[in-house]
Amino acid sequence: MQVLHGLPKFEDADLIVGTETADDAGVYRVRADLAVVNSVDFFPPIVDDPHTFGQVAAANALGDIYAMGAEPKTALNIVCFPKGKLDIQVLNDMLNGGAEKIREAGAVVVGGHSIIDDELKYGMAITGVVHPDRVIRNVGVQEGDALILTKPLGTGIIANALKKDKAPRESVQAATFSMLARNKTAAKIMRNHPVHACSDVTGYGLLGHALEMASGSSVTLILEAAKLPVLHRAARLAEKGYLTGGCKRNRAYLKDKVSIEKSVREGK
Repeated sequence: MQVLHGLPKFEDADLIVGTETADDAGVYRVRADLAVVNSVDFFPPIVDDPHTFGQVAAANALGDIYAMGAEPKTALNIVCFPKGKLDIQVLNDMLNGGAEKIREAGAVVVGGHSIIDDELKYGMAITGVVHPDRVIRNVGVQEGDALILTKPLGTGIIANALKKDKAPRESVQAATFSMLARNKTAAKIMRNHPVHACSDVTGYGLLGHALEMASGSSVTLILEAAKLPVLHRAARLAEKGYLTGGCKRNRAYLKDKVSIEKSVREGK
């Protein structure tokens, strides 16, 4: 967000959603009844199996499109590959996993770009479509609204514990199942109800995305910790210190922006 504030702002009568509110995707109107939705996301492996990692990365990228109330249509692969350090079959399996999720979404992979890098990273740039009048943003929350989470929390913590061989098998299975699940059904249901705002919960965590929604909507969000859905033993792993770097950065950033009751236990 600090970097975005220093970038030039683009003004266009057909630019429906830009960078001003840190939304999940950009939206541009191409005609009165059609707008294109663009988003991109990629990251290092968070599961061991390359095919599963490809699926997870694709499902994650699709989430931004679904959060805007749009339907994904095309996808571009984005790959950083450590040539000479990993077998080329790893790349093949990863790309096939990503393609599988895109096919499930009813979209198509139309190409991509790769570079040689020291660390493996993978993701996708997704383009979707939506009617200009049916775009759902991360702002617009109204007093009295109820927050609905379509997935349990804690995938990042479990993935971090897995890297250190400290994640229980049941937790890894639960996290993987959650990460592989596309939000297509949830998005379809959302489009048929008067939803005021929506956000895909990813790197900024629940509190980070909640802050974006609250700030952009000029409201205060109240989250009841005991009612939040959490993956198997994710809370216990957090208490043991298996927080991700993103968790720690988010905590520092949110320190003076979020009020947390003393009864809520914190991770190390």
